[in-house]
Amino acid sequence: MKSAAAARMSARVRRFFFSRREVNISNVGQYARQYGTLAGRPQRIVRHALAVIGFAAAWPSSAEVTAQSLIEGALDLTRGTSSYTELTMTIHRPAWERTLSLTAWTRGREDALIRFTAPPKDAGTATLKKGEQMWTYSPKIRREVRLPSSMMSQQWAGSDFSYNDLSRSDKYLRYYDFEIAQTEQRDGHTVYTLDMVPRDDAPVVWGKETLVLRDDYVTLSQTFFDQELVPVKRMVALEVGTLDGRTFALAMRMQPVDKEDSWTEIRYVAADFDAAVDDSLFTTFALRGR
Repeated sequence: MKSAAAARMSARVRRFFFSRREVNISNVGQYARQYGTLAGRPQRIVRHALAVIGFAAAWPSSAEVTAQSLIEGALDLTRGTSSYTELTMTIHRPAWERTLSLTAWTRGREDALIRFTAPPKDAGTATLKKGEQMWTYSPKIRREVRLPSSMMSQQWAGSDFSYNDLSRSDKYLRYYDFEIAQTEQRDGHTVYTLDMVPRDDAPVVWGKETLVLRDDYVTLSQTFFDQELVPVKRMVALEVGTLDGRTFALAMRMQPVDKEDSWTEIRYVAADFDAAVDDSLFTTFALRGR
C-alpha cells in the first residue's frame, strides 16, 4: 500500500507530465524514442524532469495508464499547444481519384483552421472550428456558412471524413464514456484497445467507437459503429514515422467497411508542433484568407 505522501507525489507526477503532453510516465524508454534528445533545454528543467521520470517509473504501470490518459495523449500528440501542418488528401473512388493539398493550424484541443491550397479550383476553401462551432468558406460564393449540428455528419470536401470527424478531439472527453477493453504486446509496444461509447446527450451519430493505440499514443486504427453496433467505417494507420521530433501516424486511411474500392487517405508532409499561431487565425475574418 502507498503512503498518503507517496499518493500525493504520484498525483503531482501525473499532473506534471499530462499537463505538458510530453511523456507516458509508465515507460521512460518510450519517452526517449518519442522525443529524442534533450539537448538545448535548460539543464535545470532537464534535471528536474529526469528526477520526476525516475520516481514515476518506480510505480506499476497499471496505476498510471488509464483510458482517459491514453486518449488525452493521442489527441495532443499531433496538436500540441499550437501547431502548423501541411498535408495531402487523396480521395479514391472506383472510377476516379483526386489529390488535394491543405494546410492546418490548431490551438489547444478545440480550435482549428484548415485551408485547401491545391488544386486551383479548391484553393481557398476552408473550415474553421472554434469550440463547439464550425464554419466553412467557399471562394465561389464568397461567404462563410455556419454548420448546424444536423450537417455535421455529412462528408467533408467529398471525402470519407465527416465534419464530425474534424471536430472530435475535445468531444471525446466531454461526451464519451471509455474504458480499456484489451491489452496486448505488439512490435515492442503495449497496444491498447479502447471502447468509447457516446453518452445520451452526445452530438454524434455513432453507437460506439473503438480506438487502438500504442503506449506512445500512436493511433493504429479507429472503427465507427452505428446504433445497432454494426461497423460502418474504419480508419487505419498506413505509415508510422517521425516528423518534427514526434512519432505518429504519418498516413491514415478512412474507408467504409462495405466498400473495398472507396477510401480517403490523409498524409502529413510537414509539421511544426510548437508553431507561433496568432489568435486572429481562428476567426471568420481569417477563414476568408485575409
